[in-house]
Parts: sequence; structure tokens; C-alpha cells
Amino acid sequence: MAEFPRVARLDVSLVLRQLAEVTGIVLTEDGMCRGGQVGAAYVRWPDSRRSVLTWEAAGSGSDVRQAGELLETARANGVPAPRHELVEELPRAVAVVQELMPGSVPIAVGERTVESMIEVNRRCRGLLAGRGGLGPVPLFLREDGPGFCLHEPLARYDWRTARLLEQIEEVGVSAPDHLDGDDLVHFDFHAENVLVDAEGTVTGVVDWGGVSRGDGCLDLVTLRFDLARRAPELGRRLDEILAGSAAEEVVRACWAHMSLRLVDWSIRHLDAADVTAWVDAAETLRP
Repeated sequence: MAEFPRVARLDVSLVLRQLAEVTGIVLTEDGMCRGGQVGAAYVRWPDSRRSVLTWEAAGSGSDVRQAGELLETARANGVPAPRHELVEELPRAVAVVQELMPGSVPIAVGERTVESMIEVNRRCRGLLAGRGGLGPVPLFLREDGPGFCLHEPLARYDWRTARLLEQIEEVGVSAPDHLDGDDLVHFDFHAENVLVDAEGTVTGVVDWGGVSRGDGCLDLVTLRFDLARRAPELGRRLDEILAGSAAEEVVRACWAHMSLRLVDWSIRHLDAADVTAWVDAAETLRP
């Protein structure tokens, strides 16, 4: 599926060079962070302090700064989110230097980590009540998203993905374009985007590039998909929470969005085994 566009990975040397040229701040690369499809890198300041470097699309500086403000709201409510230490518009991207959070990406996900992630989701509920100027992220069930949630790859890959796309678009006929709500939504809430201590308790939540206002159910469904492959036996806990707290049509819309997002991404960036695994997960979790 090479004809479909792929999302570019972080070019650390380019970003650091342009950052030095634009700001005079010289950071040095200190290795790549584990996991992630777009990439993040450890960097050191001149005083040897370590931070994390990511990048966003050129011209998105105002959105990144707004995300940083939302993370301050999250931090004030006990969510272990990183501070934005530097946001700079560069010729080809927006450089984001973030606080290095304690802990490490979990090698295996256990009950402690899942319960800790559920608590993070609880702390994000209702955080944006009364705050104007923030729209929820579209679910893209009827049209392509901006570099993700593309429909055509599913239509063309094989009969199973084409059938899944039909089911997704069927949900999209009656589902809202957005999931309204007052919750702070991470938008990519899975185990590779948390850091944990030795006991498995979450010490940091990272990769907030898609942070938005909406319904926190989306983050729980995202985690549910992740557990379907990573720790299936722990998924029942999420099923119980979703059944007791979310409307069926909301869960269905979240399922359709995540099915589209994960299968499209695996077609364009991963391999056939991942495509099959995510289609299997989507079929198993279909409401």
C-alpha cells in the first residue's frame, strides 16, 4: 500500500539544527524514546537537563500552545501531564520541547496500570466545563481525517477491511460528527503513551498532541482496543465501566472511529499481521 501517504517520522537533526538557527538555543540529541509511530527524542539543554522533543505540523503553533494550556489545567487537577518548556515555529515544523516525566513505558500491562489509567480518565472528566473556544475533534466517520482515519485504504486493502469500512460508515450515517462533552480528551490513550513506576502506577501521560474537548468515553474505548491485543483478560474492566457510564450510541461511534483509525494506520504504516490483528479486534469489540 505504498501509494497511500505516510506520516513522516521525527527528523531530530533537522529540528535541532533549525531550532538553533531560529532561537540560538542549542540542544543535543540524547537518544530516541521507546515506542510511537511518529517518534520522540530525548534532548539535553546546555546545562545537561534532559527533556523530550517532538514535532507537529508547520503552522500549528497556536494549536500547540493551546494544548499546553490544557495540560496546565490537567496538571492542576492531578493528571501527570508534562509541561511544555519550549514551543517554536520552524520553517518545516513546530518544535515542542516537553518536561521529561518520571517512570518508564510499561513492558507488560497489569491490573495496577489499567486501574491507574482509569483514574487518570476520571480526573479528566468535566475539566473543561464552562470553558469556551474549544471544539471537539471530529470522528471522521463520513470523510477522511487530516493524515489519519483515511477511508480508501480500508476500501482497497482486502474484503475484510472493506466490510469493516461499510460497518464504520453505516455507524457514521446516524452518529454525530463530533462527540460533545466537557471532558479533557487525550485522543491517543493507550499503554505506550503512559509511564509507570515499579509497581505499575502511572507516573506520566505523554503524547498529548491530539488533546481536545469532548467525551472521555473515547479515551476508554481507545484503551479497550489496546487491551484487546496487549492484555485481553483486563479488557472486561473497561467493558463494565463503559456499560455503566456511556450511552450505547456513544460507544458505537467511538468503536467506529477507533476501528477506522487503527486499521487505516496499520495498512499504511505497519504490516499485514497488524492489519489482521486490528480487524480481529474491531470485529470482537463491535457493540
